[in-house]
Amino acid sequence: MNDFQSLSETEMKIMKEIWKINRPFKSNELLEVFLVKEGKKWKGQTIATFLSRLEDKGMLAVKREGRSNVYSPRLSFEMYEKKKAQGFLNTMYKGSVKNFLATLYDDDINSEELDEIKKWFDDK
Repeated sequence: MNDFQSLSETEMKIMKEIWKINRPFKSNELLEVFLVKEGKKWKGQTIATFLSRLEDKGMLAVKREGRSNVYSPRLSFEMYEKKKAQGFLNTMYKGSVKNFLATLYDDDINSEELDEIKKWFDDK
């Protein structure tokens, strides 16, 4: 997942459930989760399409077991969020944390906040 691809709202909902499952799973398990939690009566093909998109985006690994696919997340939620933030930083600020912070705070940062930021960078 070198080139970050953002997720649609539904893809993100699916991934959040996958992270909660926290083990390899089959698509019928997700169908049940969404039926119970949200009353969604998705067909198997609908969930298969979403899972295929998530695999294409590098979010899921797929293993064939008999006639079924078994899915597992390639990234933790924390790693996804980190890649999402890095993608934003690269796209909007050419990877520059300084430019990002300047946009956020420019003249609106007080000396205490500035000291906290300096300390945070010193500790890294």
